[in-house]
Amino acid sequence: MIIFVDENDENTRIDNYLSGLFPDISRSKIQGFIKTGNIFVNNSVKKPAYTLKNGDKIEFEKLENEEIKIEPQNIPLDIVYEDENMLVVNKPSGMLTHPTSTERENTLVNALLYKCGDNLSDINGEFRRGIVHRLDRNTSGLLMIAKNNMAHEFLAQEIKDHAITKKYRAILKGNYNGDEDRIDLPIGRHPKQPHKMAVVPVKDGGKESVTLLKVLERFKEATYVELTLITGRTHQIRVHTSYMKHPVYNDTLYGAGEGRVKTDEQVLQSYYLRFTKPVTGEIIELEIEPDEKINKVLKFYRNRRN
Repeated sequence: MIIFVDENDENTRIDNYLSGLFPDISRSKIQGFIKTGNIFVNNSVKKPAYTLKNGDKIEFEKLENEEIKIEPQNIPLDIVYEDENMLVVNKPSGMLTHPTSTERENTLVNALLYKCGDNLSDINGEFRRGIVHRLDRNTSGLLMIAKNNMAHEFLAQEIKDHAITKKYRAILKGNYNGDEDRIDLPIGRHPKQPHKMAVVPVKDGGKESVTLLKVLERFKEATYVELTLITGRTHQIRVHTSYMKHPVYNDTLYGAGEGRVKTDEQVLQSYYLRFTKPVTGEIIELEIEPDEKINKVLKFYRNRRN
């Protein structure tokens, strides 16, 4: 099996990373496979504590207990684009992108297996069949899915080269200062809360992270914005806006608290994608309408203003 590491997983120890991919195999067993030279990174043997980098290639033969069956489920999919090599779906808020060790049902991968069967890339293992990039559970919007390994490798390289344009809509807490902003702050793992990311100096492991922000509409207690990702770090928008003292509305993990309008966590949507189609090189542009959460918050504040 070959796995390519993306921006979301860099700075993770290889033993922890593989434990996440294969939760039915103990970390000590995975460490044993690494130590005995059964797992290679960029064609060489590393230690279990090796920290992964974006673009690393992990190779290994079949691991003991590796075969974990993820069941297909007939869950409706909002398919925005499809061809012979890939598709783009509009993931709803509240849905996990792929199964975890504790949740193996009702994820996007379960739905994709029902629709596509074996016609999904397997580069990143059974738990992430077809998944090229991810969205947080409570973030809705556009996700690219690879139907085969050729398309997966092509799209992953496009992401690595920052050749794909990804734009988001969000409601931020408070009245954001200024109409446009370039937030250029390095992001790394939170030093005290490992389930979170944070603005971390480069010398301490932070990676370059750039978000472009444009104000679309202002309210006294909130700001409607468009955000363009120049890089694609884990939780990048949520971390950057929180650091600027304007966290994403209802994002309780990053300090927003609950606003006047109740929603299922952060009001954040991936609404625009521009990418190169595998094989043909055709440029594809996709855009969707604001989701239910954004419309709900906008309606509340627009009515108060009127």
